Amino acid sequence: MISAHEPGTSMVHRTPVGAKLLALFVLAAAVFVLGSPLWLGVLCGVVLFGYALARIPARRWLRTARALLMLAGFVFALQWWLLGAQAALVVCLRLVTALAAANLVTLTTPVDDVVSAVERWVRPLRRFGVRPESVGLLVGLTMQAVATLSGIAGEVREAAKARGAERSVTAFAVPFLVRTLRHADELGEALAARGAADR
Repeated sequence: MISAHEPGTSMVHRTPVGAKLLALFVLAAAVFVLGSPLWLGVLCGVVLFGYALARIPARRWLRTARALLMLAGFVFALQWWLLGAQAALVVCLRLVTALAAANLVTLTTPVDDVVSAVERWVRPLRRFGVRPESVGLLVGLTMQAVATLSGIAGEVREAAKARGAERSVTAFAVPFLVRTLRHADELGEALAARGAADR
């Protein structure tokens, strides 16, 4: 559900990466502290306003919106059965708000900028044996992996739909697992070729 960077010149795109990551951290903390559907709805509205400010093309956020709505529907039904309607609404609002905010940050921030910022922040910890380059590489790989796995999931889902097997769990899970493992192997080989394993 997390998308890759979408270039742009909006105010959200121009906001420094540190400010965006700090805002994301504060919002995520607020989302999990608040228990009122009203205030969670307000935070969700703030995130949606951020999408409007960023002028993200519909083709980029519609797939994420569909995936979020499917996930929210499943979680709501499960939580309603276990805990009741209000608790289910709170859980869904928390989930949708946090994931939509994270997606907005990745849409408006190049991975290289995030990696550079993380390396800069971690640099003072070098004296304790922390390698800023390794931490930055980990963050960059994580962001790229999320986007890559989302793309693989979309392609596998479309292929299953073309075969008329969109309701089959096996028709999705098996190809997705195979392609994910293949991607992990290729990534591991590329890192080993660059000497990352030695560091």
